[in-house]
Amino acid sequence: MLPAHNRYPFSAITDRPDYSWPDGKRLAFYIALNVEHFAFGESPGSDFTSVSLPPYHRGYAWRDYGNRVGIWRLLDLFEELQLPVALLVNGSVYDHCPQVLEPYRARGDEIVGHGRTNSQRQGDLPEEEERALIAEATDILTRHEGKPPAGWLGPWISQSMVTPDLLKEAGYSYMLDWHFDDQPIWFSTRAGPLLAVPYPCMEINDSTAIIYRRASDADFTTIIMDNLDEQLEQSVKQPMVFALSLHTFIVGQPFRLRQLRRALRHVADHAKDIWLTRPGEIASYVAGLPPGTVPGG
Repeated sequence: MLPAHNRYPFSAITDRPDYSWPDGKRLAFYIALNVEHFAFGESPGSDFTSVSLPPYHRGYAWRDYGNRVGIWRLLDLFEELQLPVALLVNGSVYDHCPQVLEPYRARGDEIVGHGRTNSQRQGDLPEEEERALIAEATDILTRHEGKPPAGWLGPWISQSMVTPDLLKEAGYSYMLDWHFDDQPIWFSTRAGPLLAVPYPCMEINDSTAIIYRRASDADFTTIIMDNLDEQLEQSVKQPMVFALSLHTFIVGQPFRLRQLRRALRHVADHAKDIWLTRPGEIASYVAGLPPGTVPGG
């Protein structure tokens, strides 16, 4: 037998119990906006041209644009279209630029844990250090938001072999790091079940699509619109989740914002057909379904 993770059993989407989202909707849609901060002088990651050299000022400045400019332009767009948002927030944002979160907090948008900083991969750490990282990031968000975050996405979407266990032990009810299904699935952990809510780690993610796969901005717009139309048709048979991952420094650029507006207007035009929501609301709804409705755990 090959090594296995033993976190969830195989389950074909066509063989599961049926259910619907609130008001009989069949497709849940949420936007995950990554709000990140990076250490200066440490590599923040690749850019469009090449891996830069220390002090990596070019990559740092590009990402800092997202907090100084991009996130505010995106706020205007979300307000214009009345779209709810989940913010995936590095703990260090509260030291560097806490004011970027204020208008989203006033809107009632969800704050999701996203590590201390995107300069650090938690999956590289020994278990006790990873536990400390999760605890520190959780404490920062709890102190500033008045309640602990329900959900988590690791910085760099990084996990170790025990990350799901540590998240459950830290009080998290769901995570976004595994995208292996179009429906939420229960994970087994040593402390009990933890829900995996679909999040586009590899596909409908502006970073993955535009930076790494070299999709054009117009291509990304088409991807969003086509995915919505296709999942709306598919969801007649099974309830589904469509998650859209965005980064402030990528789609916050003016020319990409114009493309994103076209895509999100298409989403807003279908508001009567889909559940416009946030991942925490999806997790809470799933937790209230009859046992056995959602596989895994």
